[in-house]
Amino acid sequence: MEFIEHRSAEGERWDHLAWRYYGDACLYQPILDANPQLRILPALSGGLRVRIPILDAGDSDQAAFEDLPPWKR
Repeated sequence: MEFIEHRSAEGERWDHLAWRYYGDACLYQPILDANPQLRILPALSGGLRVRIPILDAGDSDQAAFEDLPPWKR
C-alpha cells in the first residue's frame, strides 16, 4: 500500500484529514489503521508525521457501503 506523509497542525482532527484527502470525513478509519504509533485523541498535536493511505477507488465505495444501515444497502 502506498502512503502520503502529512505533518499535522495543532488541533487537527482525524475526520479533518479524511475530509482533506478522501472528501469524506467518515473515512478516518484507514488513517487510524495506518498509524498505530499515534495515540487516538480527539485532536492531534502539531508536527506529527501521519501516514495517509492512498485508497483505490473501490476502497472508499466499499467503506461507505459498509457504513450504511442494512435497509439502505
